[in-house]
Amino acid sequence: MKKAIVLACALLAMTLCAKAQKFALVDMDYVMSAIPAYETANEQLSQLSSKWQKEVEALLIEAQTMYKNYQTELPLLSDEMKKKYEEDIVAKEKEAEELKRKYFGPEGELFKKRESLVKPIQDEIYNAIQELCNTEGYQMILDKASSSNLIYAAPKLDVSDDLLEKLGYSK
Repeated sequence: MKKAIVLACALLAMTLCAKAQKFALVDMDYVMSAIPAYETANEQLSQLSSKWQKEVEALLIEAQTMYKNYQTELPLLSDEMKKKYEEDIVAKEKEAEELKRKYFGPEGELFKKRESLVKPIQDEIYNAIQELCNTEGYQMILDKASSSNLIYAAPKLDVSDDLLEKLGYSK
């Protein structure tokens, strides 16, 4: 009997101490698209990417042209000339790959430019989310745009508009 009373008191104490966790959802795609600076940054990155892609493609086309000329002149070339042609073609292809790596690689120019343009915006959003968590008492805010395993979320849990308001953008 004493054990049952002690167990019941312990359960009651744990129930009273437990708090309901509060969480919310944010649609980062929606938030980012509402920020003009983000749209401008994306446009700049797109233009740079297109420009650099054209440079890389121009080198690859040049290498293809060299190869076609080589194929055409192959019967007329000496072994020494063939080797020189092949080395030139390989060098042009390597040059294109190096340029591609320089612009689009993991530490390439596009990555650095994206970081310089988009990271400050992301940091501002992160700080606003942190502030929203602190003021509203959320323990967790999830990004519903990137959650592939989120099946359903009640619209009242979405605080994207509150986040935009905190960032200074209207709905």
